[in-house]
Amino acid sequence: MPRVALVTYDPRPEPSKDQDLPLLLRALVEAGVEADLVFWDDAGVDWASYDLAVIRSTWDYSWRAAEFAAWTERCAKATRLANPVDVVRWNADKRYLGDLAEAGVPVVPTRYLAPAAADTGSLLPTDHEYVIKPTSGAGARYAARYTPDQHDTAVRHLARMHEEGLTAMVQPYVKAIDTGGERALQFFAGRLLHASRKRAVLAPGTAFDADKVAHPGLEPWTPTTAELDVAQRALAAVPGAPELLYARVDLVEGEDGEPRVMELELVEPNLFLHLHPTSTPTVAAAILAAATAAAATA
Repeated sequence: MPRVALVTYDPRPEPSKDQDLPLLLRALVEAGVEADLVFWDDAGVDWASYDLAVIRSTWDYSWRAAEFAAWTERCAKATRLANPVDVVRWNADKRYLGDLAEAGVPVVPTRYLAPAAADTGSLLPTDHEYVIKPTSGAGARYAARYTPDQHDTAVRHLARMHEEGLTAMVQPYVKAIDTGGERALQFFAGRLLHASRKRAVLAPGTAFDADKVAHPGLEPWTPTTAELDVAQRALAAVPGAPELLYARVDLVEGEDGEPRVMELELVEPNLFLHLHPTSTPTVAAAILAAATAAAATA
């Protein structure tokens, strides 16, 4: 019986926000897998005792980026880590969007402002609405949208991020999100698993440090041919063409009506199994196959 660690975070004193975990754990047990829910930062875990460690909801990692990166290195030396450590390292910093753009993948245009940059306020847009967020973040943490007349507030936002050593991303606000939402195409073991649509996360006037609902108005979605094409191009552009156990490609419509990549989630994407319950056995079977293969080559 293969042993699998479903890697999550310790949310105490709050309950976990990962609705997928109990569904996935039950499906794995029913499929014949010895599976445990394990906190990534639990120093007492023997990672070598598992055939496979699947990062599922390490949703505090962006607050502890260096610590998390060190853990992925240790874990990958002890067992098979999914996704692979090189993928996690690359994808944990959203400057990967620049790599995708260089590979010809249509992405939301992005400018990066590092803490050492001079007079960053002069680099903010003056003729359109825009978004500022960190290159290392999750759940819309430190993200906000601004109009040109909110320049001073945006500059204070940048200053706060830079004080914490965070590099900022500046992107035009994609207006189609307000009408058509954002699409999330979920892949597992190289195949489309399901797709979802969510509504706008960033409401006008919401402070960058306010709590936000990460996936408002979530509903099932049938992806278009164009959306599937862009998603597959993004996955094909991941450096080294690694084997990915899971991936989520978040897409929005550009001004030309064509899909663009907003984010490529390869570290700890929410699978939305509670919205797509028929996908759960497929995910469990793929994890079982990966764990069995890892055990056979150990």
